[in-house]
Amino acid sequence: MSSIPNPVLKRLGLSDNDRVAIIHTDDIGMCQSNVEAYRDLWEAGIISSGAIMYPCPWANAAIDMVRNNPKMDMGVHLTLTSEWQFYRWGPISTRDRRLGMMDEEGYFPHTSEEVQKNGKPAAVKNELAAQIDRAFQSGLQPTHIDTHMGSVAAAKFMSAYIALAKKHKLPPMIFRMDEVEWRANGLDALTAKLAARLIHQLEDQKIPLLDHLVALPLEWREGYREITKKTLSDLEPGITHFIIHPNKDTPEIRAIAPDWQARVANYEDFMSDEVRQHIRNIGLHVIGYRALAELM
Repeated sequence: MSSIPNPVLKRLGLSDNDRVAIIHTDDIGMCQSNVEAYRDLWEAGIISSGAIMYPCPWANAAIDMVRNNPKMDMGVHLTLTSEWQFYRWGPISTRDRRLGMMDEEGYFPHTSEEVQKNGKPAAVKNELAAQIDRAFQSGLQPTHIDTHMGSVAAAKFMSAYIALAKKHKLPPMIFRMDEVEWRANGLDALTAKLAARLIHQLEDQKIPLLDHLVALPLEWREGYREITKKTLSDLEPGITHFIIHPNKDTPEIRAIAPDWQARVANYEDFMSDEVRQHIRNIGLHVIGYRALAELM
């Protein structure tokens, strides 16, 4: 499937060989510093999309930010995990541990594998629906849905994810990969088979899909900005969901995240004129999810 040019490119008025990136800021509302980072980056005009984690403590601040800036491109970062050691969150739809979405402390599990193993499909669907509903109840119009830590990428969850996307006419973050490619990206055999079948169905229904998933590393090292620029330069033709995790440098993010240096580097790089000019120089087309939502 991925060897065939993405039909969405022509629907956007682009050619089959154009390189298109959705520069996507993950985890908005996880903490204060990433809400402020998103606001700065959006005003600087270099990023194109983000997604709110509605179960998280700073989601209300993110909601208020978007209310005051209605042109912001902001989706729902569907969340079933809570990965940090001391800073945690849990479901908004239930407090029933028998449903397999909470650990012994009452929070989401630390890993996707845990919730994929133990989560009851109906309960997970209710939780995903509750998070999307909270966006609409807050007065926002989400531009898309995606998934925190890839947790919905399990055979028993994917149909609910797609059904919610269709119900609300929201582009889902899902990629035009065949069964072999899904397996190479870590899916088990059953989930890979289901994903490949879904791709054909969705494309037949003219639901806009993506070609590539690329994320900047969360391991900081010297010369990180050059890594950022090279990663952008190496993007392939098609539509790429390009993930960054920008945070302003605060005591909060240093306490939460062992990888805080890379997150701060993401913020500083994408605030820089150097990276902005590099994006222009390499001829990269930057779009938001709103452009895909309009196709639905």
